[in-house]
Amino acid sequence: MSSSPLASASAIKQLQASSVDPSAFVANPQLDAQGHLRHFLTIDGLDRALLTDILDRAEGFLSVARAPVKKVPLCRGKIIANLFFENSTRTRTTFELAAKRLSADVLNLNISTSATAKGETLLDTLRNLEAMHVDMFVVRHSDSGAAHFIARHAAPHVSVINAGDGCHSHPTQSMLDMFTIRRHKGEIAGLKVAIVGDILHSRVARSQISALNTLGAAEVRVIAPRTLIPACAPEALGVRVCHDLREGVTDCDVIIMLRLQRERMTGGFLPSEHEYFYLFGLTEKRLASAKPDAIVMHPGPINRGVEMDSEVADGPRSVILEQVSNGLAVRMAIMSTCIGAQHSAGQSPEREAARD
Repeated sequence: MSSSPLASASAIKQLQASSVDPSAFVANPQLDAQGHLRHFLTIDGLDRALLTDILDRAEGFLSVARAPVKKVPLCRGKIIANLFFENSTRTRTTFELAAKRLSADVLNLNISTSATAKGETLLDTLRNLEAMHVDMFVVRHSDSGAAHFIARHAAPHVSVINAGDGCHSHPTQSMLDMFTIRRHKGEIAGLKVAIVGDILHSRVARSQISALNTLGAAEVRVIAPRTLIPACAPEALGVRVCHDLREGVTDCDVIIMLRLQRERMTGGFLPSEHEYFYLFGLTEKRLASAKPDAIVMHPGPINRGVEMDSEVADGPRSVILEQVSNGLAVRMAIMSTCIGAQHSAGQSPEREAARD
């Protein structure tokens, strides 16, 4: 487990002491007693119907971006706090925009200058935010399990959305990827999907694999050097492992390229970036092995000339910028679903009464 320099030592001790143990929660800690989505922490354990419902909701939010007034009132009166203990630009921006398009009030905490950085425990920070009647925490943290920890200790009226935790999970990124694939291919079911790159350190890859398997993809392949694939990948992740890029992308419908997670590497996983590109970088020539209508994706940011050629990144089969646009609609769908669960649980009147 890596530790963030921005998190207090006591917060990390609390996190380590808790360590993610799903069995310590209810059957699925993300769902309330009625089976509604209260938190969105990981794709694991969510069924196909729920994931499909989120994708369907996101379709409805796409038109908001093209409307003269880019807002809907679904979260009016709600307060959403972005707690980013790890640097982010794209994800944080899309969460903020998504919340504002739902008419919520948004708090962006500068963790580097917050009380947490001055020694306050993570739980004390949460308690203070809850006392300000915050309704939702959006959390990014370098420690795997951080979002689960916060959800476990959050007040009953607060929802938690995982915006990426360590090497564990990035569920909203995987859902926007599924949304992008579905808009191009119609259905996820039956597709052959290749995920290329740093599987070992990628929270995005783990969430993508879980979502693809849940939504019925015919085959999920992971392609990387042996040093960047977990030894247990075939059994634990339900994937086919390839160490040859041309073989791995052959007849694929979708190719997802991943960024090398240099910040999470603690040893010599690669001889050099030049050699990595020579063996695993996606070029037009290698892309020719995939199906003629195959699409190319990347969660960003791209390292051009390392993970892929600019000719591919900017080419006609690239849908990388669409992924960014779709991220807004998908995050609106997830936020509104969780806020809707609060209403279903009858928590909203209490919150309104408390505010009065």
